[in-house]
Amino acid sequence: MNLMGSFVIAFSMYSRIPMPQVEWTRERMKYAMCFFPLIGAVIGVLQLLVYWACNRFGFSYFGKLFPVILPILITGGIHMDGLLDVIDARSSHMETERKLEILKDPHTGAFAIIGCGVYLLLYAAVFGELRPNMLPAFGMIFILTRALSGLAVVTFPMAKKSGLAASFSGAAHKRTVGIVMILYLLIGEVGIWYFSGILAAAIVFLIASLVYWYYYTMAKREFGGITGDLAGYFLQICELALVAGLAVVSHLV
Repeated sequence: MNLMGSFVIAFSMYSRIPMPQVEWTRERMKYAMCFFPLIGAVIGVLQLLVYWACNRFGFSYFGKLFPVILPILITGGIHMDGLLDVIDARSSHMETERKLEILKDPHTGAFAIIGCGVYLLLYAAVFGELRPNMLPAFGMIFILTRALSGLAVVTFPMAKKSGLAASFSGAAHKRTVGIVMILYLLIGEVGIWYFSGILAAAIVFLIASLVYWYYYTMAKREFGGITGDLAGYFLQICELALVAGLAVVSHLV
């Protein structure tokens, strides 16, 4: 029952998929992050179904655009919100404490709006370059990005003692969550290799590793660690980078 509660907490927090109400006990919070990548699995499956349905019924243009906003609809924009907050904070070029204050500010700055527009246009462009043979790999990246984000939550330093990331990190059974995240990563890489080839798997591994390293170094240097907003920033940037990498690979094979 505690594991089912952990599942419900993960999906309630990081998606808009209807879930029953459960009490957020410390025991359930220990393993909530273990189910975070499953939201990515749901997104990946729905992406492929939407793409297939749109092309089956002749809505090919819609099929190239709707997958860009589908993850935002399923997650309620929680990760996109983090991306925009971090864009605003980093664009201020202020000291660490001021950047952390900007992350908490509910107002949206001009740089965030510009960043959002650029991000969505880039996503639409690179997804439009994906060829059908790369679609299974595309579906798998939503698992990989969330597994990496979950791994960071239990291994990276926190920028502050309060907040969403700190709450999940502090309550998590870190060793168990870390092992489970690594298993998700292995499953994702093997899945990409199986469905789309070794080159796609290698490119995904390389890009994900570079973005993960960038996430760690940037967050530690500019914010003193990670926060929930920075976790969302990483997830969105990594997702975009992986789609771009797969788009390139799809033109090479």
